[in-house]
Amino acid sequence: MIPLVKASLWLRDRPQLAHFQTALRDPAVAQARVLERLLGANRDTVFGKQHGFSGIRSAAEYARQVPLGDYEAVRPYVDRIAAGEDGVLTAEPTVMFTTTSGTTNLPKLIPVTASWREEMSSLTRLWMLRAAQDHPRCFDHRIFYLASPAVEGWTPRGLPFGALTGVIYKRIPWVVRQQYSLPYAASILADPDARYFVMMRLALAQSVSIACTPNPTSLIRLAETAAARPEEIIRAIHDGSLGIPLPATLPVSGYTPEQAATEILASVRPQPGRARDLARIVKEHGTFTPGLCWPELRLIGCWLGGSAAIHARRMGEHLGEGVPLRDLGFLASEGRFTIPGEDASAAGPLSVHTSFFEFIPEESIEEKAPRTLLAHELEESRRYYVILTGANGLYRYDINDVVEVQGFEARTPRIRFVRKGRDMVSITGEKLHLNQIQSATRDAERATGLLVWQFRIIPDVPAQRYDLLLETHTPVESQEATRKFLAAFDASLAVSNVEYASKRKSRRLLPPRLHLMRAGWADRLCRADFRSGKREAQYKWPAICDGWDDASRAEVIGSVSDAVDPVHS
Repeated sequence: MIPLVKASLWLRDRPQLAHFQTALRDPAVAQARVLERLLGANRDTVFGKQHGFSGIRSAAEYARQVPLGDYEAVRPYVDRIAAGEDGVLTAEPTVMFTTTSGTTNLPKLIPVTASWREEMSSLTRLWMLRAAQDHPRCFDHRIFYLASPAVEGWTPRGLPFGALTGVIYKRIPWVVRQQYSLPYAASILADPDARYFVMMRLALAQSVSIACTPNPTSLIRLAETAAARPEEIIRAIHDGSLGIPLPATLPVSGYTPEQAATEILASVRPQPGRARDLARIVKEHGTFTPGLCWPELRLIGCWLGGSAAIHARRMGEHLGEGVPLRDLGFLASEGRFTIPGEDASAAGPLSVHTSFFEFIPEESIEEKAPRTLLAHELEESRRYYVILTGANGLYRYDINDVVEVQGFEARTPRIRFVRKGRDMVSITGEKLHLNQIQSATRDAERATGLLVWQFRIIPDVPAQRYDLLLETHTPVESQEATRKFLAAFDASLAVSNVEYASKRKSRRLLPPRLHLMRAGWADRLCRADFRSGKREAQYKWPAICDGWDDASRAEVIGSVSDAVDPVHS
């Protein structure tokens, strides 16, 4: 018998799947059609008139007339939209914004139109349909889908802004949403510890056959919550209670406390039989993991590329060693760009039928006017920066992500996310920019009186924290001074980067560690680089590095990792 979810997806999205498969066979034609559609629809917008959309007939003309830009180039247009002006970037009205961290303390607001929102939802359904074709039983039971709030605030003119995962959650067909193990209201609980407990209490009371969330650290954090509180969860399932007092919801979520309570408690009922089964698991195995509680689990969907790959390797210990992993795709607040169709691979074919893509070879990114390539011009095993044009009003937008081509599906490149691009670093999606790190260093100087000669930040992905290497002008007199510096540095990052604050609050990121370096450390590294052939006149100090070098390890004279945790104090 075909599960209702799979049947619903097949009936609704079979034409979309056929369109996608046709586009994969000729990406050049598909991309030309997408560009023509986007320029034609938006030629009379403020941006379209300024850049001559009505006269553009090819990708080459588009590249000549529209400059590459980052978010700061787009921000003035977005500000006009947020102030209530129509027809700025898209002819279609903006109905909301998605959010992500910017390079300053101002978050990025990405416009959302109704058609773009449906486009992103349809790509998610395509992922689900392809997953169901390869794993026919993955929708036999409940869907554990973890979303962030669709509404996190409002602009002064009343437009909501929030997370793309929450927006998509609410746009999935009703038949599919009925299979969700978690009500949407669970995602808007304000306290992360309480939110994770409620989610695990609700989900472990049910049989789950597929678990999905982009960031694997979220699944790990949920599993650790269950392992730490088995008795409370089992007792709540037995008694038909929530297990804790209902937590407060985010004040800007659009839900009243009563609405959230009704939605969360709708499925709560006494389940003594389920509770006995879960208690037996704890007694037999001495532990309490979702993998043991969900023997029906057939697929885990999460990111497998970039730094997420390290965390994804831990899925087995929490959700079952034999459960297949499938990447959810290359997606960001700016959109969804790939639809993976294979397990255990971060790569997926580009969605060449929805967005228009250009690419800059990684080695050319610092050129003044780098030449861009189109999707059908990419080469196997090469790395590129991605330039996006989409129905949400982003035109030749540099998303500052580096991807790698890993084969082709039909004639369309399969790409995987490798890392954030220039001057950015990320462990679990926080995307710290060098500007924010420099600002946090200056804030810590002012707070403590310690004067920094040079610094470097290194992500420790397995430990889920950053290492801050610090050389000061004068010797540091006490460990207390370095603790205060570290606490001020951490607090400043939380103010300037909303994603860092969120990850720190939920403890998906742990407090950074500070390593004091021997006097002259930075100068010695620079001289070694010059001796290796780097030009002194063009030298740029690598303030962000992927890992430690042996010379720096030998220069550490003291370390502090037990700073006050200002994010939680």
